[in-house]
Amino acid sequence: MPVLSLLETTAAIFGVLSVLLARYAHVGVFPTGLVSTLLYIYICFGAGLYADMGVNAWYASMSVYGWWRWTRPVPGQAVLPIAFANRRNWRIFTLLSGGSLLAIYFLLTHYTDSTVPFADAFTTALAIGGMYLMAEKKVENWIAWVVVDVASIFLYAYKGLPISSMQFVIFTVLALWGWHSWQKTATAA
Repeated sequence: MPVLSLLETTAAIFGVLSVLLARYAHVGVFPTGLVSTLLYIYICFGAGLYADMGVNAWYASMSVYGWWRWTRPVPGQAVLPIAFANRRNWRIFTLLSGGSLLAIYFLLTHYTDSTVPFADAFTTALAIGGMYLMAEKKVENWIAWVVVDVASIFLYAYKGLPISSMQFVIFTVLALWGWHSWQKTATAA
């Protein structure tokens, strides 16, 4: 097995494990995600997916933040509860996603040789906002992930990364499952 295929397979396995742990709201989502994202920084650079490389750096930093946030809940609670996003969360999500889309698209079209600047910028920007909502343990993070995952199936297939493309098929199923599960938990609270 070539080195890149081994790295891509390892990154995909840790990525799927991370999303599976997220579905169960298990803090292990963050260390497993950290392994996956660090490997994907390298893989995306090689594939010319510069925005996805950058978002993996964001994922890595948000994994550290989320790990810290989930293990230090608000006073009087044993764990950070799963909840629906409030207006503040939506404002931050919108600013992160919208601002990232504009900035990343501009950078990709003016300073890189990206062959898929809008698709790369779109999936990256939405993932930036989605990761923020995940770190805050908001139900709506799963909606962002479903959209990102479906778009990424085609993007990664187009860029010749079939293992990663299949990973996004699995991610889509897990995100739908996570969304259903977290909705039930938040509604019951």
